[in-house]
Amino acid sequence: MRERKNVVLLFSKVPAVGLVKTRLTTLKDGIFTPETASTLYHCMLFDVVEIIMAALTDMEAEQEAGRGSADVRDTYELVISTTPAPDAEAMRNLFENAGEWPREFEVIVDEGANFDEHYNHAFEQCWERGADCILSMGADMPALTKADVRFGFDQLHKLDELPGGGIVLAPDQEMGVSVVGWTRQTDFSHTGVFYNRDGLTVLPAYIKKAKERGLPALWLPPIPDVDTMADFYHNVTLVHALNYCAQFDDICPPWRTNQAFSEMGFEEIYVAPNNLFDPRDHIDK
Repeated sequence: MRERKNVVLLFSKVPAVGLVKTRLTTLKDGIFTPETASTLYHCMLFDVVEIIMAALTDMEAEQEAGRGSADVRDTYELVISTTPAPDAEAMRNLFENAGEWPREFEVIVDEGANFDEHYNHAFEQCWERGADCILSMGADMPALTKADVRFGFDQLHKLDELPGGGIVLAPDQEMGVSVVGWTRQTDFSHTGVFYNRDGLTVLPAYIKKAKERGLPALWLPPIPDVDTMADFYHNVTLVHALNYCAQFDDICPPWRTNQAFSEMGFEEIYVAPNNLFDPRDHIDK
């Protein structure tokens, strides 16, 4: 039986005041203080990690119950990549000071002159650590679900059976990508994606690059992140809904982020009346 090592590669900064989620703050065009944005990012990071860990534990339990492949034994690992180097210890301390976690994880440092290089460096480190499949994502996605993680690896495992592999990706809400990954045998990188000289946004840049190499790309459901105030309002509605639905379904809810939204005064989101809709006089009487 072949052992296949699966890695969730989570990119995250340490939630330092004034250095994270600044587009939500008065430093840019947001409404919150840098301290509030830092606290919110802290909550999202912990929620995303807890959701990932729950998903990996579920997949391991299913395999132990005999519902996995008869030819492959899958192992799962969470790796958190941060930068600069001194922040690695700060990241470890952040989690250690919060108490016990359901499973262990590794912290690595990514380096480079731009985000493409940082991303490539983190992937290279995971390949060197023996990864066969990498599913990467950011920590600012409180609407991530266990099902998203599971489906991501289901799709990666399909590609692992193909000569030359392929990529998986989940779009975000603004022409970007919130989750991306590929297999060890896939000839691919992030170069030219986030720093694209032609002005392509991230999603079409990944697709163009895969198309040029003749690589299959498998679709994952869209997962929104939180960068702008519009993203924030959208995620308030998603997070509140997920926490309610968790009472009736096997969902690991983003409860910290939900509590933070409530403490910030965002229990519900309302839209002001407007006329921005198609004419309905011929329908409504």
